[in-house]
Amino acid sequence: MASHAATTVDFERPDVTGGAAMQHRPWISQSHLSSSLAGVECFLSNCGFARGPWLTVAFGIGIIAWFLSLTAEAWAGICVVCVTIALLALNWRSGILRFPYSRQAVLSLSLLFLAGFLSIWIRSEIVGRPAISHPVSGSFTARVIGIEEQPALDRLRLTLAMRDPESANPIKVRVNLPLSSGDNELASGAVIRFRGRLSPPASPMFPGGYDFARAAWFMGISATGSVTSPVEIVSRGGGQDWLTAQRMALSHHIAKRLPGTAGGIATALTTGDMGAIGDVEVQAMRDSGLAHLLSISGLHVSAVIGFAYLVVLRLLALSPALALRVRLPILAGIAGALVGIGYTLLSGSQVPTVRSCLGALLVLLAVVHGRDALSMRLLAVAAFLVLLIWPESILGPSFQMSFAAVMVLVALGSAEPMKRWLSPRDEAVSTKGLRALAMLLATGIAIEIVLMPIGLFHFHRAGLYGAFANLVAIPLTTLAIMPLIALALALDIVGLGAPVWWLAAHAIDALLEIARFVAARPGAVIVTPGMSGGHFLLFVAGGLWLGLWNGTFRLWGLLPIMAGLLVLLVMQAPDIMVSGDGRHVAWVDPGNGRIAMLRDSSSDYALENIMEAAGLSQRPQAVRNSSGTRCNQDFCAVALNSPGKVTHLLIARGRSIVPEEQLAKACARADVVIADRRLPGSCRPRWLKADRRLLDRTGGLAISVGPRTVKSVSETQGDHGWWRSRTFRPFANQVERASWARETTLAPPSDTHQ
Repeated sequence: MASHAATTVDFERPDVTGGAAMQHRPWISQSHLSSSLAGVECFLSNCGFARGPWLTVAFGIGIIAWFLSLTAEAWAGICVVCVTIALLALNWRSGILRFPYSRQAVLSLSLLFLAGFLSIWIRSEIVGRPAISHPVSGSFTARVIGIEEQPALDRLRLTLAMRDPESANPIKVRVNLPLSSGDNELASGAVIRFRGRLSPPASPMFPGGYDFARAAWFMGISATGSVTSPVEIVSRGGGQDWLTAQRMALSHHIAKRLPGTAGGIATALTTGDMGAIGDVEVQAMRDSGLAHLLSISGLHVSAVIGFAYLVVLRLLALSPALALRVRLPILAGIAGALVGIGYTLLSGSQVPTVRSCLGALLVLLAVVHGRDALSMRLLAVAAFLVLLIWPESILGPSFQMSFAAVMVLVALGSAEPMKRWLSPRDEAVSTKGLRALAMLLATGIAIEIVLMPIGLFHFHRAGLYGAFANLVAIPLTTLAIMPLIALALALDIVGLGAPVWWLAAHAIDALLEIARFVAARPGAVIVTPGMSGGHFLLFVAGGLWLGLWNGTFRLWGLLPIMAGLLVLLVMQAPDIMVSGDGRHVAWVDPGNGRIAMLRDSSSDYALENIMEAAGLSQRPQAVRNSSGTRCNQDFCAVALNSPGKVTHLLIARGRSIVPEEQLAKACARADVVIADRRLPGSCRPRWLKADRRLLDRTGGLAISVGPRTVKSVSETQGDHGWWRSRTFRPFANQVERASWARETTLAPPSDTHQ
């Protein structure tokens, strides 16, 4: 029995020297376990393929960093920092065996960040074109390079190639031409002469507003404007290319078969042309959460490719000889890919459509190879390819919404509770249907929650009932409207499409009724003031953390999301909003809390921007109805009440010459003076003088009188090409501001100057 004597084992000191299974993880050492880096290493080693999508995130962060950094010196400095970090990671010899994953993460993330940063910088230099220096009116000669019909707005939108009136450099401009003054023979390639007005692409009217100047820069557009006279055709061009001609002919054919808004929606679903859809219907679709149905994107491309794939697969399976000798999914996948590419080309090859087609083709490739059709890795690859080609698209709502929605689908589909919920089981067909319906509703609600911050950031409004509307609208669109339109077009070849067009019209009317009904419900739309970029990044960071990691560790992503929600709840509109030209001024009426506008004749564009910046769903009131406001033909005096004090505004409204001595006295009694012209140096208000001299440098202003803070458009522009023509001086660094910030007793302005 001696040979079977028990062996004493020291459990306090495990033997880590024996057995390969105990040696392949270098962080077993107690000294390493106490290190935070060892904890990171252990976490990364257990994440597996979940690490891959973060490479695309690093690429996207590099793109965003270029937009956020304001000077060329900062751009060069960021590149130097990234290269330095990558070199340090490459020469990280002491920890290469103990921390391989950490070293790999530092190296790969820094290089991908640098690649994203350089990609958007290079693209900006290649495609960007400087704007014209100032508005100009006159007679112009140009060549037509693009025509977009917008019958709902009673106009044509022309893209023209011409010479800069001052420098004679070749530029691309976009002008609007009234349909009444258009020529039926106007075609691409034609040389035309017209009278009109051209202006530089507009920067944001207020901080946080839509930056059309930035979008125009990446489209290569140097000016926009309108045509004010009938167009004279100097020479007729060769006409549109074959594909464009077919697309326009198809749009005209659908418009003849389905007049009005129904035809506009049918055209949008077929060729991507939304010009025939009225503003009222578009707004109803937005407020009901159905606006994504109007633009050809992932839903439409996937439906077309999926339908083609299934039809071809079923038809080929009818041949036993072919089914036994050929992998039918490959042939069906090729057919679906060809149909998807053709649909993309026919719809104008817009960026959202190309992006959706690319993602669908990757899904087809995965299906053909027997891999998961949808996964985070596949989504990351699609996003990377899109950002590599169009890096600027990362700032657009289309890119953000489409990839966020798909990420929600993948995350929910891979979650264990959802897998158990949808797992096969022996139950009645009705129970299975209810289970699938509950899954659709849960997915719709999750998508609406994720897309809400994106909608609030870009549009300052978001629908709350979109999940319920989409539950009916998406099947109606993909299973009824789109097949009916396709069938009607096919039957029109033999002249038998009229009955199917009638059915399609009623289906589209049903879709519009759903949109109107949902949009009209109480509380259907939430409206907020402009959200800052930093505030929005809290939601983005939390959403990515929740969606890309696995396990309970992902729940840490709720912290930035909760912080974003808290900021959203306490966020308030600015007290005063001033446009970059000083003509459009709005402020919060202390009497009723509504927004008052200086000029009743403000354009629809200005009105929409003011309502978005203030987070309003009702139109602002006229200045004559605002309490605490008194005006004459030259100026308006406004008294704004804030906790503990009253702030007095003096706003110029006329162009008449005012005696300088009287103006100086009125300025001295005001805290803030706003004017769309230059004011003399003798005008010295107690806090802020926002005249044309200042506004030319800062752009639009958002002023909060309580904390006395001022945000300007220029603070987010810097040395970027679309703002480079201006003299960039961040508002917070301006020397003049020191002279405006003198705190004195606030006295009401004299009635003489009200």
